[in-house]
Amino acid sequence: MPEGHEVLTEDEQHLARLGYTQELSRSWSGFSNFAISFSIISILSGCFTSFGLGWNNGGPAAIAWGWPIVAVFILLIGFCMAELVSAYPTSGGLYWWASKLGGVKAGFYTGWLNLIGLIAILASVAYGAATFVDLTLGVYFSSWKSGDLTTIFIMFVVILVAVALINIFSGNLLSLINNVSVWWHVFGAAAVILILFLIPDHHASVSDVFTKTINNTGIFEGKTSGAGFLFYVLPMSAILTQYTITGYDASAHLSEETKGASGAAAKGIWRSIVYSAIGGWLLLLSFLFAVQNADDVSKGGGAVATIITSALSSKWAGLVLLISTFGQLFCAAACQTTASRMMFAFSRDGGVPGHQLWSKVNKNKVPANAVIATAVVAAILTLPALVPVDINGAPVPVAFFAVVSIGVVGLYLCFAIPIYYRWKAGDSFEAGSWNLGSKYKWIAPLALIEIVVTSIIAMFPTSLGGMPWDPSFAWKYVNYTPLLIGGALILLFLYWHLSVKKWFTGPIRQVAGDEVFDTTAASGTTSANDSSADGATV
Repeated sequence: MPEGHEVLTEDEQHLARLGYTQELSRSWSGFSNFAISFSIISILSGCFTSFGLGWNNGGPAAIAWGWPIVAVFILLIGFCMAELVSAYPTSGGLYWWASKLGGVKAGFYTGWLNLIGLIAILASVAYGAATFVDLTLGVYFSSWKSGDLTTIFIMFVVILVAVALINIFSGNLLSLINNVSVWWHVFGAAAVILILFLIPDHHASVSDVFTKTINNTGIFEGKTSGAGFLFYVLPMSAILTQYTITGYDASAHLSEETKGASGAAAKGIWRSIVYSAIGGWLLLLSFLFAVQNADDVSKGGGAVATIITSALSSKWAGLVLLISTFGQLFCAAACQTTASRMMFAFSRDGGVPGHQLWSKVNKNKVPANAVIATAVVAAILTLPALVPVDINGAPVPVAFFAVVSIGVVGLYLCFAIPIYYRWKAGDSFEAGSWNLGSKYKWIAPLALIEIVVTSIIAMFPTSLGGMPWDPSFAWKYVNYTPLLIGGALILLFLYWHLSVKKWFTGPIRQVAGDEVFDTTAASGTTSANDSSADGATV
């Protein structure tokens, strides 16, 4: 090793070969890396807050059967991403992968779709948490008037501020929160399942849970049969699963802060999906079996809170809501982390206007400006939630569901780009220590098909009032996902051709190739080039 050069760890060598110096603190364990993805998936968040998407667009049968089916396809997507992060463990994650495999333009679009998706997920989780704080207070304090949209929005902003401050000023606390969050989700979900199976005097029948269908959209006259229901209404229930089991790319975004990242981040992705899929299905089944009256749930907009408060006493209902609320708050903190890390990494390479500001880290090695920026944009994105909306006489959070769909489309489209280019690369792809072997040949195309189909579904109008050609049309009913995603893509297209392509070069290299030194002789560790260091394949 040349004299005067510091010894690099194996992780730092791998990062240096990708072109970056170790700016962020590499203090996260493999468990912490898994924990943040598991926390962001958060079955205590998605299963509770987006339950209405499944109930109103298919009913119990759509949820009971749809969740495990969609979850299998999501796992295939996760396997593809695990292979990519093992080869390229950088904070830029998908953006970096797309740039490496598909070129600068592919990376640019991937980076922006990822950033939009992550901010939308942050917004939806924080707003869902605010809703459940409001519901919980209503159960415990009879004088509290739940449901005021202005109050909920203020709570939403307070939550964004709180998780931003935690992210900026206390990295150790954040890591602790993510570790605690795992066990809160495990034991909290188990407690909710047991409560809903043991406490209610009445439970729905197996037939009600697995065969009952519902169409509360008003579309196709509310019919639960025929081609319209099967190919338009019912597919929208898949967004419940697709939204809940997302955000697992957090393991990639935190890979520069994770020890043994090539193996640990890959495992963090697919393990968080598997455990969430199993736990989420059991949780949803407990909701469905606890239904006392399906019509009352529909009148309540398909909200889980209606099931809980009708099946349980106020004491038990309050406990269930409290467990979910804390899970959602943990999730919001993790979402803030991953959104800010993506903005930091993309800005580090000059991909975001004002990139010098967003790529700056504070004395605690945290991209504080990126944290603030993502929180502010999340608040702005959710402003339509201040407008009250009723569909068929039931209160339905159309704006919340729209933000959910924006997150799903933004994230999954950006997942598709590097997966496609890895598939196209074939056997020339330089796999990391965790890889799919030859199985990528069939796993990748199935993953891509699922992403395209789900992204199209997420843009469907969710009610008659959201269809421009219907007499009942009003802007407050509109699923504004295609407007925002489509508008963003048009702006990005113009931005690219008018400016970006003239100066943007994609991932920068902070480290030249001859600055990377093998530490094998100095430390006795295995070189990062040796794929047998964590030789896992599936």
